[in-house]
Amino acid sequence: MDFPRIPIGDWVATGIDWLTINADFFFDFLSTIMKFLVEGLSDVLIAVPWPVMVLVLAALGWVLRSVRFAALSLVGFLLIVGMNQWDNAMLTLSMVLIATLLAVIVAIPLGIAAAQSDSVSAAVKPILDFMQTMPAFVYLIPAVTFFSIGVVPGLFSTIIFALPPGVRMTELGIRGVAEETVEAGQAFGAKRSEILFGIQLPLAVPTIMAGINQVIMLALSMAVIAGIVGADGLGKEVVSSISTLNLAKGVEAGLSVVFLAIFLDRFTGALGDKKARGKSSLLALARKARSSEPVTAA
Repeated sequence: MDFPRIPIGDWVATGIDWLTINADFFFDFLSTIMKFLVEGLSDVLIAVPWPVMVLVLAALGWVLRSVRFAALSLVGFLLIVGMNQWDNAMLTLSMVLIATLLAVIVAIPLGIAAAQSDSVSAAVKPILDFMQTMPAFVYLIPAVTFFSIGVVPGLFSTIIFALPPGVRMTELGIRGVAEETVEAGQAFGAKRSEILFGIQLPLAVPTIMAGINQVIMLALSMAVIAGIVGADGLGKEVVSSISTLNLAKGVEAGLSVVFLAIFLDRFTGALGDKKARGKSSLLALARKARSSEPVTAA
């Protein structure tokens, strides 16, 4: 006996069609904002002469990491220029940066809320599991339905795909702070918000930055896939090379993605190390309290 079919896909399609018809003004608003952000940033990145931009990025690598990293970054970016992929790389970089910014704006507050409340954590986890396990290409279908073809559906699907690690790592970092450190802050009369921003978040910065690093890497991978729906950049070059079996173009676009990914990965890693060295007043006070005599309640 055949098991009756459960038309979950039909139900979802009906819901998306309803949203498309009844919330069209909302999606038009989102489309305008996202298009403005991506195109504005990409125009700025492309308007800057490539020698200046290459030197600026290499200098940032030198300041935040090392001379060796700056030299390797310089070579990588010069190779991108030599392969005539610089403009495409800047288009992809603009999408990745905007997607990361919007994802982090949502992920960090949500991760903080999940760390502060077990009920929020329990509600968020299955949603994050769903978002992480759903194949990346599936996100493009509702994105195109809502926003048509172009950079906006690519950005929308990229944000959704890259969001979960930011939430998970923020929660993990805050929950990983030693209970003794939090109790020391409480013993000195620190409020809950002061403990969060003065003790827990500074100690969680390395873990949070690791989450942001993962958000960037996932955003970059999805930005390439977004070339299927017409998003300009290296992804569109890869899709074009597949459709025309142009191996040379595919290799050049792929190597440009690799160089860009390596730079962003090392850059955010170095940024996390720099921030991890910072000391806040409450954090120093809590550490001092842990090493001193136990505080007795009045």
